[in-house]
Amino acid sequence: MIHTEYRYETRSRDRRLFVTLYGEIDHHGAVALREELDALLLRERPARLVLDLAHVEFMDSAGLGLLMGRYRLMRELGGEMAIINPNDRVLKILRLAGMERFFEITRSVKGEKI
Repeated sequence: MIHTEYRYETRSRDRRLFVTLYGEIDHHGAVALREELDALLLRERPARLVLDLAHVEFMDSAGLGLLMGRYRLMRELGGEMAIINPNDRVLKILRLAGMERFFEITRSVKGEKI
């Protein structure tokens, strides 16, 4: 069995939930990560979810699905989502997939509406 290493850290403030992801977001780790993030979102019910991808080394289509699923859940909860700090490779994948149509993507926290 292939095991992808991932981890995340969270912090919240004023109904904003910040999640810093680490490692790779591929089909091997996306299922467990999705379940953990969904449980967190349902428990916290933030108005804004900010995913920091500065430490994500790789992301494939499963990673895109993970992001879209969290976007949909945030919409159902009446909130919004943003992505910050993707590296060049991840940013290219996000742009090719047209993710900017769904949520804000910025390269640094400066200028971010958080």
